[in-house]
Amino acid sequence: MSAPNIARWIGIGLLGLPLYGALTFWSSLDPQPDPNTRYEAWSRFVTTDHYVLSHLLGSILGLILAIFGTFALGAYLARSRDPRLGLVAMVMTVLGSALFLPAMGVSTFATPEEGQAYLAGIEEFAELPPIFADTAFAVTSLLVIVLLFVGNVLLGVAVWRSGTLPRWAGALWAAAAVFMYPLGIVYAAVILGVQSTPRTVLVGALLIVISGAWMAWSALRRPSAEPSVVAAQPRVR
Repeated sequence: MSAPNIARWIGIGLLGLPLYGALTFWSSLDPQPDPNTRYEAWSRFVTTDHYVLSHLLGSILGLILAIFGTFALGAYLARSRDPRLGLVAMVMTVLGSALFLPAMGVSTFATPEEGQAYLAGIEEFAELPPIFADTAFAVTSLLVIVLLFVGNVLLGVAVWRSGTLPRWAGALWAAAAVFMYPLGIVYAAVILGVQSTPRTVLVGALLIVISGAWMAWSALRRPSAEPSVVAAQPRVR
């Protein structure tokens, strides 16, 4: 396959990034009630078809598209001014997204069962003592947040320094990570003490849509801008 065709396929892969942002925005529009203070309302919310579909299509499909898009971005940055930074950031971000998928699976398919149990009168379900699985889940969730935050910020820096993609698209991408994680999930859980998606995640998702679309458009409008591997090799005389 020729170099321009490869670059075009990479550009198409980058479309996964704004799609991920759009799905994240949609799935975060109607956040769940905080189960710490409104357990019955939370139980009714998580047993609805809308909850399952928004998690299945918004969260899980969104993460899958994010993984494809991040791979494409890493491949595009591999021929930039700082390829190593782009590849390291890609690995961290993909690892964080992959670790996030099991948690989304539990939230999508197991959480409705918990809500149904409470509504059926099995109130002791919510009072069960924590077990090792809960500890492992908490540690994994912390690792996911660190990987996704650091990885996406580094991706933004790599785009800024790439010389091949719009610099401000990289700045918007890094800013999105700040709104999604420190000002989003971490702030809600640690400062507010709630288990519900904060409004700052919507801001981060919109920034992902803008930045991802900007990068994809830039890559698709000049697919032949990336030097081919063959052209980079010295000619044998």
